[in-house]
Amino acid sequence: MRVGARIAVDVGEVRVGVARSDTAGILATPVATYRRYKDDFTSVIALVQEFDALEVIVGLPLNMDGSEGKSARNARRWAKQLSRKIAPVQVCLVDERLSTVTAHNLLHEAGRKEITHRSVVDQVAAVIILESALAQERATGFPPGERIEMER
Repeated sequence: MRVGARIAVDVGEVRVGVARSDTAGILATPVATYRRYKDDFTSVIALVQEFDALEVIVGLPLNMDGSEGKSARNARRWAKQLSRKIAPVQVCLVDERLSTVTAHNLLHEAGRKEITHRSVVDQVAAVIILESALAQERATGFPPGERIEMER
């Protein structure tokens, strides 16, 4: 397992949820939810710098059949833009099918009313994405997901 904090991002149409790990890659914690097109890039870049992040993991919301729809193309575009802004810090895409559904279910099970989910569901989804990526790296010994190639 590589040593270093990771930042995970759940990119949505309106909001961007963010989580981070400890440097050992054991604990994933929610950080914040940012507004898309307002403070998402600036805030994530600041977190990458603050935590001296090893990499940023962006959730790729594939369709259930594994194909890429509008949301996946949107997340891929966002990840590529971020990659240009934070190079040489690596950005990777990790399959996040059902992370938001799982996040809603967890919040419901924790006793939160549906109306209050909006403010934290994206953060919880980012935690789920990060936990999945960390588990994948522990199981395989390799960095998770699809690496975004840095443009020259």
